[in-house]
Amino acid sequence: MRIGIGFGVVAGEDGSLPSLIARCERAEQDGFASAWLTHIFGNDAVIALALAGRSTTRIELGTFVVPTYPRHPVALAQQALTASAATGGRFTLGIGLSHKVLIENILGLDYSKPIRHTREYLSVLMPLMEGQPVQYRGKEFRVSARLSVPGAGRPDVIVAALGPQMLALAGRMADGTGTWMGGPKYLESVAVPAITAAAREAGRKAPRIVSGFPIAVTAKGDAAKAAAAKIFAGYGAMPSYRAVLDREGAADPSSIAIVGNETEVRARLRHLAGIGVTDFLGAMYPVEADPGALERTYALLASAAQSGL
Repeated sequence: MRIGIGFGVVAGEDGSLPSLIARCERAEQDGFASAWLTHIFGNDAVIALALAGRSTTRIELGTFVVPTYPRHPVALAQQALTASAATGGRFTLGIGLSHKVLIENILGLDYSKPIRHTREYLSVLMPLMEGQPVQYRGKEFRVSARLSVPGAGRPDVIVAALGPQMLALAGRMADGTGTWMGGPKYLESVAVPAITAAAREAGRKAPRIVSGFPIAVTAKGDAAKAAAAKIFAGYGAMPSYRAVLDREGAADPSSIAIVGNETEVRARLRHLAGIGVTDFLGAMYPVEADPGALERTYALLASAAQSGL
């Protein structure tokens, strides 16, 4: 299992471009396999990672995740291929539906057919990423296009998927999935088998399973759980995340946070690797009662990335 680090998940982080680029540079120096940037209401994650690619040489740089509804698939393919060229082929495009409350209430777009939207989106996006012409006529997209971006390799495309239908779609049409708020029981019993079976049936290679978790290395477990419950409370109120938390038997996001001392956290990471997670995304968060928790968490993840679990 490859160890990566996530930026932009916790409110209050320094989201300035210089800071994001510097953190990607540090993550590369410290041996991380990947760095992942959220795309919410701040920096454009694709552009930010393309810039980070100019001052890094090895680390994978991925979005986690870009919402599809506001972006035409031709436009996003063009942007992603440009980021691939800028990073020397180290860019990975993570995409997702976002949530009904954001897409309809804030952006005023129709969220009524999310599965159809994703299937049609990938039908346009994936061929363009592979340098193929697209002639597509669907309910949502009618496209006649081809792209040519010099120096661009074909980026991996991972689709944020939690329910069985989206997991199957990601397995059939993309390179893998990105999960958030899905605990180990859910991953082992639902996500990993569903996407793996769909990819196999479609004749595709084994999918990537990029799983994000809140994580804190600390001796003050109760305080860390309380901090996670507060910081990530909003996720527990969103229907898609609530559904996977329920599958886990988790009362709130703190129940799936990876919390403990170094030995305990390494054991949790090994368990995730054993059930089929291919890429771990660590979303570090502060614990007020333990000011040193962030640096200890970073040090453990860097050590795991450098030497294995």
